[in-house]
Amino acid sequence: MKLAGTLLAFLLLTAPVVAMTKAEGMTTEKEGSAMMHARGTFEVKVLPQSADEIAGVTTLGRMSLDKKLAGDLEGTGKGEMLTAMSPVQGSAGYVAVERISGTLGGRKGTFALQHSGTMTRGVPHLVITVVPDSGTGELTGLTGTMTIDIAADGTHSYDLEYTLPAEK
Repeated sequence: MKLAGTLLAFLLLTAPVVAMTKAEGMTTEKEGSAMMHARGTFEVKVLPQSADEIAGVTTLGRMSLDKKLAGDLEGTGKGEMLTAMSPVQGSAGYVAVERISGTLGGRKGTFALQHSGTMTRGVPHLVITVVPDSGTGELTGLTGTMTIDIAADGTHSYDLEYTLPAEK
């Protein structure tokens, strides 16, 4: 449980910075396709799977993710997360991969998201990217990036900036 609390603190500190990172240098057009946004909320269950400790400090952890998304992206997500904690307070990292299954912009299918997050002495950086060519069904060809925000009341929200090929 100590690891889950530390991870939650990491995610809470990281979320506000993600929105700033996304606004820098993003374009609104990609290869002739208009960039679109899907916004909504999600609930996530993070279940610790294993942890390694050195001198009573959790250094490595593994967790499973179970998400339910609502809004412009409606569906579920299943994933795995690996974490690395530093002995320096406020420094940590995580990577995760999750498979999303649902409906995006009226189109059904699945796709994978890759997360990479670090915090250096309290300064967070998080990148969440659609895994290239991971889209299936009507989401084949999906590209994009996602940001997350966690409100003071604990509500999780997402903003997926994406492109999809024209429907055939």
